[in-house]
Amino acid sequence: MPKNSKVVKRELDDEVIESVKDLLSNEDSSDDAFKKSELMVDDQEEKDVDVEEGSDVEDERPAWNSKLQYILAQVGFSVGLGNVWRFPYLCQKNGGGAYLVPYLILLLIIGIPLFFLELAVGQRIRRGSIGVWNYISPKLGGIGFASCVVCFFVALYYNVIIGWSLFYFSQSFQHPLPWDQCPLVKNTSHTFVEPECEKSSATTYYWYREALNISSSLSESGGLNWKMTICLLAAWVMVCLAMIKGIQSSGKIMYFSSLFPYVVLLCFLIRGLLLNGSVDGIRHMFTPKLEIMLEPKVWREAATQVFFALGLGFGGVIAFSSYNKRDNNCHFDAVLVSFINFFTSVLATLVVFAVLGFKANIINEKCVIQNSEKILKLLKIGNLSQDMIPHHINFSSITAEDYNLVYDIIQKVKEEEFDSLGLKSCQIEDELNKAVQGTGLAFIAFTEAMTHFPASPFWSVMFFLMLVNLGLGSMFGTIEGIITPIVDTFKVRKEILTVICCLVAFFIGLIFVQRSGNYFVTMFDDYSATLPLLIVVILENIAVTRIYGIDKFMEDLKDMLGFSPSQYYYYMWKYVSPLVLLCLLVASIVQMGLSPPGYNAWIEDTATEEFHSYPTWGMIVCISLMVLAILPVPIVFMVRRCNLIDDSSGSLASVSYKRGRIIKEPVNLEGDSTSLIHGKSPSEVPSPNFGKNIYRKQTGSPTLDTAPNGRYGIGYLMADMPDMPESDL
Repeated sequence: MPKNSKVVKRELDDEVIESVKDLLSNEDSSDDAFKKSELMVDDQEEKDVDVEEGSDVEDERPAWNSKLQYILAQVGFSVGLGNVWRFPYLCQKNGGGAYLVPYLILLLIIGIPLFFLELAVGQRIRRGSIGVWNYISPKLGGIGFASCVVCFFVALYYNVIIGWSLFYFSQSFQHPLPWDQCPLVKNTSHTFVEPECEKSSATTYYWYREALNISSSLSESGGLNWKMTICLLAAWVMVCLAMIKGIQSSGKIMYFSSLFPYVVLLCFLIRGLLLNGSVDGIRHMFTPKLEIMLEPKVWREAATQVFFALGLGFGGVIAFSSYNKRDNNCHFDAVLVSFINFFTSVLATLVVFAVLGFKANIINEKCVIQNSEKILKLLKIGNLSQDMIPHHINFSSITAEDYNLVYDIIQKVKEEEFDSLGLKSCQIEDELNKAVQGTGLAFIAFTEAMTHFPASPFWSVMFFLMLVNLGLGSMFGTIEGIITPIVDTFKVRKEILTVICCLVAFFIGLIFVQRSGNYFVTMFDDYSATLPLLIVVILENIAVTRIYGIDKFMEDLKDMLGFSPSQYYYYMWKYVSPLVLLCLLVASIVQMGLSPPGYNAWIEDTATEEFHSYPTWGMIVCISLMVLAILPVPIVFMVRRCNLIDDSSGSLASVSYKRGRIIKEPVNLEGDSTSLIHGKSPSEVPSPNFGKNIYRKQTGSPTLDTAPNGRYGIGYLMADMPDMPESDL
């Protein structure tokens, strides 16, 4: 070989070595960069990472500070005003203690299983109601939107009730209480009792005239009630401030709003048991009427109460559970919260009937005194003979038992002319049988009883502060059922959305603080939630058991909880619960059809309630409420069915890359055999296969044969791929 050839060869070898060094240095730097990145598929860290497109900052999903905070939030949402003023009424109406039997049976059949189902899907998918059902099947994404609409309708009028409670709370700091006695009216000649109050009672008059200043019909608006408008504004300000930071702010308030009602209920129970007549009320409450328990109406009302007591279908349960760790034992939570709710209802019933027994005893004593005076007058004028009265009877200090003895004797002796004597039977049971619920219980019956308490202003402050806290706990869950799904789906700022939602709700809610507002509250309560929520929960059950698959769902629960749930839930979810819900839906539709649509209007002249049918425009509003609430379900189904919205995902998972992290978020898994809520620990996840099938070529780019960790490797390539969109969720 020529000498100059060796020189050329050496120079060529040097160039090759330098090229190899450059390549190796590039490979090393790329390798280091890749090692710093992570491939995340079904990440099992304590907190999931949700990355917004175009954001350089990772947005970690909030989490509960403690398990206690989460349980208190779920208890606060499920335990609401219905536990205090609806459950006791249903017990009284439907057989006393016997009503607890169908209630417990239905709690086990539909309450706990469906509550467990919502907790499980929310906790594992970690999205609000829209994201959860869109995740399972995009065609059923309308279920989540329907839940949001119902939550909004309920929030509109539910916060009005909190406003009423705030008004009574503010008026309780005076002695005597303003609803203690009828007001006096003065004119130029004399002073007399307000006629409307004299015909009814002091508490009834104060509720209808002083608080609501109610009109005589739905069509008679009467203008805004400025006192209630201010109270409604205060209620929405409280909700907005508590919810503006999500669970970071509302979670801390739960410690007070969820626990304080129990302190008040226990104080009322202890105080009530020391009152004369309280035992009569409790005995009346728990005396079972077994013949009533067999009526279908009792079971229908028990099922409805179970359904609404746990907040099923609202989306609040799913929203709260979505902030949990994925390995949280949600089965334990479902059973615990359900039975806390039940025992709270029983505790509230004890308190209500202890106080109502005391009230009935006072009314009965007045009845005895008034009728004893009538008997004395009849004896004086000779209409009754003194021989009819037993010798031991002393009318100056007559007891209820002695009066009833005299009453029975007179009724037998003067059978033909007894009605003309004008005597009344004074029985505590007759007063306790007067079923009172809702606002009539809280703002009329209970307030009247508290006027007879020693230190009545203190007990009034405690009672209405309890109502405010019960209402706020439920409102937090209701608003969370609106905010969380929208934030998860549309990636808007939670603070701005919360303020806008509260402002819009306040201005729409002004219809409830007109003089006719109470009638609109009745309308929304009757028609905005009952049927739509039943349909929503039926579709939720079908989505999990039929579309996703009950067997696959049970496997997912086993993987998530660490143990296999009882087969009891398998049969409840697949067969029993859907059947019971369908029967309840049919029964509710039949009941709604048989009951004439209308409301009880307060008539000022007679000081009584009178049933009025809704006008034509009122019926249109009622029907519109039901249609608007359920309309998102068919709309979303048709949009997805006709492919009017391009998912750009098919059956693949959307992948996004930020800061060296690849996050896999399945968007549309219809027809995919992959487990939806199935997750594996990092040790169980197989190592990535760095074969050529993991790479995607950029559109319009030349073919590049690169090593996995080369400068065109996975980390950089996936960050810029236009045909791999981020998840809709």
